[in-house]
Amino acid sequence: MKFFSALRLPPSVFCLFLFLCSFFQTAGLAQQLTPLAAKPHWENLQQYAETITAEKLTKDLQEIYVPDGSWNNWITITPQEAVIQPYPEAPSEKNIHLPLAASEADCKKVPRYWKRKSERDPLPGKPLAGLKIVLDPGHLGGEWAKMEERWFQIGKSKPVEEGTMALITAKILARRLEALGAEVDMTHHELGPTTSLRPPQLRAVALQQLKKEKVKCTPYRLKKMEEALFYRVAEIHHRADWINKVAKPDLVICMHYDAEEWGSAKHPKLFDEERLHFLISGDFTPGELVNEDVRYTMLCKLLGRTHRQVVLMSDAVAKAFVADTGLPPFTYHNPAKARPASPDNPYLWNRNLLATRLIKAPVVYCEAYVMNDREIFQRVQLGDYKGKLQVGNKCLPSLYREYANAVAKGITNYYQN
Repeated sequence: MKFFSALRLPPSVFCLFLFLCSFFQTAGLAQQLTPLAAKPHWENLQQYAETITAEKLTKDLQEIYVPDGSWNNWITITPQEAVIQPYPEAPSEKNIHLPLAASEADCKKVPRYWKRKSERDPLPGKPLAGLKIVLDPGHLGGEWAKMEERWFQIGKSKPVEEGTMALITAKILARRLEALGAEVDMTHHELGPTTSLRPPQLRAVALQQLKKEKVKCTPYRLKKMEEALFYRVAEIHHRADWINKVAKPDLVICMHYDAEEWGSAKHPKLFDEERLHFLISGDFTPGELVNEDVRYTMLCKLLGRTHRQVVLMSDAVAKAFVADTGLPPFTYHNPAKARPASPDNPYLWNRNLLATRLIKAPVVYCEAYVMNDREIFQRVQLGDYKGKLQVGNKCLPSLYREYANAVAKGITNYYQN
């Protein structure tokens, strides 16, 4: 009875709920979506008709988006069209037929709301004039940081909270970019969520997800699943919707701080570990592409043709970062997790993330430093400051200003060169 009480459902209603969930899950087994995803409007792919050749589509699928070749199981490409199966075992009448261009010269213009580098009007001394940039500080921070498990504290030290750190950095970066002529907005200006949803409102979805993952449903596991759906899924969907439908920027910069597993949040492990990398939408796995919404958003990213632009932008930011900090690259060793995005820059990786696949505009996604590195921990304790302070045997600027300055330099270098 404690279990039913925790769910706030009478036992009879709860049993009926589970039966219906099981029935509908079995009935629609082949047609499934990731949690909280909307059913795709496949007809919208027709806006990309004749914007890409069969050769280019095949190349991008094989080299960037589905390099294990499993796309062949649900996409058939001829010189004239791509026939796309929307979900496993979909009947042939559900297939999408996307007309392809006969040659590069015949390609129609890709529909998009963002400007490319050549389409701006920079001003003297304002190299980013004419650009609209949205900054997305990662995570929630503040009172939500413990729920996100992006929080740790040593004794009575200042807590290390990724969401808080990212927001401080984003506000500094906003000022830098505006001084360079850009119009800048942010997904949030204060700590906390942008979505109005809260974990208890996601209980039904959490129950379905636990059942799908074949995890025994206990009050604790249910609570953790509700919370994860709130801050990892609902929040990211809400930010992406606002970016795509309201802000419509030319560029999005997602700002994160990396970390090693620190164990207990109150007795965390500190390391001597520094690194930097940038994540670009790609390397989708067969398990991810079983979901209809993932197939659809992957194809939207591919057909939106932002990958090359994002690689060049991320390359410029990575080089500026390394010049200022000397941070070494992080390396993924599992191709199913991420694959190199550039043969010339070991800091860039193709990886399927919810934010990078949902946001339509070009996205520079930064993962910088290691929050539980010993030196970084000391720099967090110093907070933000002007000039330089002594950190161990080094004289260093504010961590937040160093991060913001490197990104601003990299973006400026990309648009000026």
